[in-house]
Amino acid sequence: MSIVILLFALALWGVVHSILASNFAKDMLGGASFYRLGYNIFAAISFAPILYLMKTLPDELIYQIPTPWSMFMLGGQMFAAAMLLIAFLQTDSLSFVGLRQLFETEKSGQLVTRGLYRVVRHPLYTFGLLFIWLTSTVSQNSLTVYIGATLYTLIGAYFEERKLLREFGDAYAEYRKNTPMLIPGLAYGKR
Repeated sequence: MSIVILLFALALWGVVHSILASNFAKDMLGGASFYRLGYNIFAAISFAPILYLMKTLPDELIYQIPTPWSMFMLGGQMFAAAMLLIAFLQTDSLSFVGLRQLFETEKSGQLVTRGLYRVVRHPLYTFGLLFIWLTSTVSQNSLTVYIGATLYTLIGAYFEERKLLREFGDAYAEYRKNTPMLIPGLAYGKR
């Protein structure tokens, strides 16, 4: 039953998150300067109940990697966290969070193709997924959330690609042709 509740909560969060991420929702608010910041805060706060359910619903251990191997996985998670920070800093971080829009009129973003974005088109997704999948103790509930988050990330990447193609046109099409989506060197990640 825990799996069903978690999947329902993830699906509900994903639908609301996706609707709010759409240009339609942004247009409904008149492109308000607080939109991006409010969206990010809402996304984080609204995910908290899923984490609460993951910890409090009846659960069952699936596996636990023993030491010293768990230390390697922790090291991998620290690497993924560092790469997440680097990828975040390689974007316009203030705009990404929504702070720049509070003080300046929003302008069209710039296509970032340097740094980690030369290796994969979505390094934030790549290293976020790497971080969760390197967890050394996995239960039924955490596995459900990890699978749900992975599916949502893959679906979100697909829709984000479409949005980026509309925004950047040929420049993004060329970038997409030459850079894998999520996994470095993976040919089918290219389009």
